[in-house]
Order: sequence, then C-alpha cells, then structure tokens
Amino acid sequence: MKLFDCHSHWATEKGYLFRTPQERAQQERIWRTPAKVFTEDEQADYFRANDVRVILDISWIKELSLDEMKDYHDYILEVQKRHSDVIVGQWLQFNPAKHGVAAVDEFKRCIDKQAGFVGICVNGQVTGVPANDPRWDPFYEASMQAGAPVMILTGLTGIGQGLPGGKGILLDDGHPRAIDHVAARYADLKILAARPAWPWQEEMLAILLHKPNVSYELHGWGPRRFTDSLKKAISRELQDRVMFGCDFPVLRYEKVVADWTSEGYSEEVLNKVLCANAERYFGIK
Repeated sequence: MKLFDCHSHWATEKGYLFRTPQERAQQERIWRTPAKVFTEDEQADYFRANDVRVILDISWIKELSLDEMKDYHDYILEVQKRHSDVIVGQWLQFNPAKHGVAAVDEFKRCIDKQAGFVGICVNGQVTGVPANDPRWDPFYEASMQAGAPVMILTGLTGIGQGLPGGKGILLDDGHPRAIDHVAARYADLKILAARPAWPWQEEMLAILLHKPNVSYELHGWGPRRFTDSLKKAISRELQDRVMFGCDFPVLRYEKVVADWTSEGYSEEVLNKVLCANAERYFGIK
C-alpha cells in the first residue's frame, strides 16, 4: 500500500530524536519499540521497502543556537536531495523565545535550498510558547508568503512523559484552543493540527468542523487507540482532511499500517488517509 507519511523523525546518528541512552530507554518504555540507529542509506531503504514518501522532523535541534542549527539544516536537506524519491520534505522547529524573528531568515534560507517541501512545526509545549502567542506571528506570515502549511502540535506529548514534573512541560501549552485562535486570526493560513488531541479530542473535532483552514494529521498513536468519535469522523465528515503520520522511528510502518487496515475503514477511506489526502494537500505526487 502506497503511503504518504506527514510526520516522522530522523533515525540517523546525527538526527536521532532521543540523544542519550536514558532518552532511548524512555522511547522503548513508552512506545515499546526498540531504539535503532540507521545510516542515511539504511533509513532511505527502509522508506522504500515500505513504499513511503515522508516529511521528516529533526525536532530536538530547537534547543541549539541558530548558528548551530544551520549545520543540521544543511545536513538534512543534503540527505533529502540524495534520497528525494522517499524524503520529500522537512518540518523545521524553532523556539521563538530563544531565536526570535531571526529564525524566520533561517526558515527562508532552507526554502531557498530547493530540496523539497520545507515548513514550520510549532511545538508550544516544549518551547513553552503556545501557538497563539504573538511571537509565532512572523512564522505564520512567512509561511503564508511561502505558500507552505504550518504544523501545530497538540494533545499529549511523549516528551517528558513519566519524568519528574514531566520535564517541566505544561500540557496546556498544546491545547487545541490555540489552533482555533490562530485559524481565526489567519484565515488564509493552512494549518495542519498534529497528533490526536487527547484529552481534548472533542474540542479538536469541533475546531475542524468550524475552521476549514485546519486539517488533521495523526502521528504518534496507533489507530486502535483513537477515541470512538475520532474514528467515526475519519469515516465520515473528515475523510478528506485527515492524514497519516507514523512517528518513525518510535513507531514502525509494519505495525501502524496493519492497525489502520484492521479498523474496518473502507478501501476508499484508507487510500485517502494513508496517501491521497496528503498528496493533494502538499501538491506532491
């Protein structure tokens, strides 16, 4: 089955989301997937073996300075060019409290590399800057100028889960109300709400019904764990606006896709969610 994965992470030594043995042990505990480091070619071959085109997120580097981030951005875009048949884009994460508006210039520099799709991923929880904070406004304006969707993370995050104080992360900084505020403020901005918004799933569904500039991407959770209301919406009113994300390498395609196909969705709905909706949304065939 052909797949378009709207959100996964780098599994190479330079890009791996979890940097320490302790963090990788946390991955194995939460997602129950063995931590495995891939070479750049092994990672691309894994995508090919699963017939996947993927947009990747090297999210952890937002803790670095902008000068340090540039080396990683050049790395991911160079690897993407070498494996453009399977790696079709990158989500870039910044911390507006740390990097300020100078990060917008770095976003534009990466677009100018012309390696493929480049978009901003807003992580309100880890940065402590909710998506509706005005400090994100220059990023939204730059994204509209570039014609690029913005990904906004919502719901429970695995980062800090089970650690003392949740690593200082406030879950409320990822509440979907922030997405509602941004969608109302920027009617022309394409917003891709990301992750099942549990425990605020009903609020997220209401926002999707009300705001046509918001779509939904569901990485990080197996589809068997979705709420009943979300499952119904996928089959009905949201079947053209929901997209697949795997969250590789913490989750793997073999298991996640098998779970999607076991949930009783029609072949038409599965094709839309797993591939066709994202092809249309990103304009990538």
